[in-house]
Amino acid sequence: MRLDGFGLLVEDMGKMIRFYRDVLGFEIKEAEDASNVYLVKDGTLFLLYGRKDFEKMTNRRYDYIKGLNGHFEIALYVDTFEEVDSAFKNAVENGAISILEPEMEPWGQRTCYIADPEGNLIEIGSWNKSFEEKDQ
Repeated sequence: MRLDGFGLLVEDMGKMIRFYRDVLGFEIKEAEDASNVYLVKDGTLFLLYGRKDFEKMTNRRYDYIKGLNGHFEIALYVDTFEEVDSAFKNAVENGAISILEPEMEPWGQRTCYIADPEGNLIEIGSWNKSFEEKDQ
């Protein structure tokens, strides 16, 4: 098997679409009342599913975490340390929850954490190299 993508089960589709589209720059074309969003971001499938619609489709009920979700993170990469700082500042000014301000880690990465409006953790980090060079 190969990893194809990941999805978030969301309570408020409109708010989440606006956050990922307007604050983080995802190219979401669906209307804010969509039942699900299906897009490819940098070669990875990214889905937003409305919780009620997903429950109806699977004929099951699920429990959802309220507040900050410490079960996983979404990691976003920028090419420079300066971009980490500016992306963090822009995200927080536009509604992201500040979790960890940008800092240098002992392993040489500059990183920070925010949370989306529903509490999902998002890391923004850089090795001060282009995305193509970062793992070499």
